Amino acid sequence: MLTLKTSDKEELLDNLTITFKDIEQAQERMRGFAHHTPVLTSTTANTMTGAELFFKCENLQRVGAFKFRGAYNAIAQFSPAQLKGGVVAFSSGNHAQATALAAKMLKIKAVIIMPQDAPQIKVTATKNYGAEVVFYNRYTDDREAIGRKLAEERGLTLVSPYDDPHVMAGQGTVAKELFDEVGKLDVLLVPVGGGGLLSGCALAAKIMNPKCLVVGVEPLSGNDGQQSFRTGKIVRIDTPDTIADGAQTQQVGELPFQVIQKYVDDMVTVTDAELIEAMKFLASRMKLIVEPTGCLGTAAVFANKVKSSGKKVGIILSGGNIDLMRFASLTQGEA
Repeated sequence: MLTLKTSDKEELLDNLTITFKDIEQAQERMRGFAHHTPVLTSTTANTMTGAELFFKCENLQRVGAFKFRGAYNAIAQFSPAQLKGGVVAFSSGNHAQATALAAKMLKIKAVIIMPQDAPQIKVTATKNYGAEVVFYNRYTDDREAIGRKLAEERGLTLVSPYDDPHVMAGQGTVAKELFDEVGKLDVLLVPVGGGGLLSGCALAAKIMNPKCLVVGVEPLSGNDGQQSFRTGKIVRIDTPDTIADGAQTQQVGELPFQVIQKYVDDMVTVTDAELIEAMKFLASRMKLIVEPTGCLGTAAVFANKVKSSGKKVGIILSGGNIDLMRFASLTQGEA
């Protein structure tokens, strides 16, 4: 167990939207509800990279992704009036399932806005948790506008998949658990979509080891976060064409970006081909089914996008929700 000195914490705390205390409280709030996911290692992966790699398996989290943490932490703090009204969320799949399950556990209604081309496995799971699904066209419709309209019309509370402090704090528990288990890391690699996971994990990592290099990883065709990071202002792009559907966001959230600017050290990208190679390795050598988005960090270290040799590296496998036929077609070279 990694123990922090009070002075270490205070040195980095500031007036950002979330603090390390929020992450600690989120961890307590979800205890017994979210899984404490395992951390796996691979001698083969270590030999390949010359590093000591620690894979945080959020593909084994409830609903198959880290998203359950943030969704539960947010909804669990609803007021009685909000609980009575219910929740609405928009998502390509993982936040959809997370919100639906959290709502079911807390016995409130949920309406989920999902793209028409969302993976069927994610749509089916969301419906099976009891949520109402409203579809939209991710290339032409504004899902946030749809969410705001439904919230107003039906008295629902909108929970963003990333642009929400409670969601960000919940996601930060992923890194806190990892550091608690393996101690201080030299590098932490985190997948990036809207930035909720990266912001929460970056804050936790820097508090638990200020010298840890925190790196966000995006698909090459969807590098809005990298552009934003380098220019110092949020850059919006068209919906990217990538197999990493969880990272098909057009921009990072405003609240996560504040934290990213302060605590993230670098942003790198990987190609879809590199993601597929990572998927193959994780399945064949570590017996893990990980969706393309969840492989972003693994692909980055395998493709030498980050200097890792001789270092202790944490890699967040953010989710495992992929249709098995789709997984087979990708890993066998059929798009």
